[in-house]
Amino acid sequence: MTAIMHYIYDPLCGWCYGAEPLARGCNDVASLQLHLHAGGLWPRPTKLPDEMRRYIRQADARIAAMSGQPFGDAYLSGLLIDPELVLDSRPTVTAVLAAESLDESKALAMLSGIQHAHYEHGHRVVDGTVLCDIAAECGLDRGAFEEAFGYVDVDAHIGATRALMQRVGAAGFPTFVLQVDDDWTTVPHHRFAANPAEFQRWLRREIESPEAAEA
Repeated sequence: MTAIMHYIYDPLCGWCYGAEPLARGCNDVASLQLHLHAGGLWPRPTKLPDEMRRYIRQADARIAAMSGQPFGDAYLSGLLIDPELVLDSRPTVTAVLAAESLDESKALAMLSGIQHAHYEHGHRVVDGTVLCDIAAECGLDRGAFEEAFGYVDVDAHIGATRALMQRVGAAGFPTFVLQVDDDWTTVPHHRFAANPAEFQRWLRREIESPEAAEA
């Protein structure tokens, strides 16, 4: 039996940050592989109008209440209200792919590092130097990471993720899709937002017996 969790995400998606404990929890489920698929929420460099900042702040408050994830003052009272803030998914996705190309086990750590740098510490994660710092914190060689960052094909990856989203009917980020052999199931991750341990138990039951997990 082959069990794969396809995690469709974007590093600069607040709801994906809220789902970080669920993504990490997948790694603790025996026999379950975690595959990351980045979809490019911000496909080009974007400065936020004031109404979008207000919307994001309100969403962040809901995410924090649901998941318990920390949103730091450096982000809420600094980065988020900075009129020069630029959101761009491509460099952050490239960083995750670069980390994965060097060590598959570092991909999720790189993603988590980017998320916490942005949402908790208010760092500008579209900046290459910041991304190199995060890679080093993950235990990757800085020079090797910089080299990998220059050759990974981020556009092909995002295009493949968009095709996967169409195939599985994913409406947005995050989406978790569990593949057990040839069976694909969209995971109701929202019901586990506040309880990653229950999410793991659900996954184990689903992998062992889909009928039991549906109960």
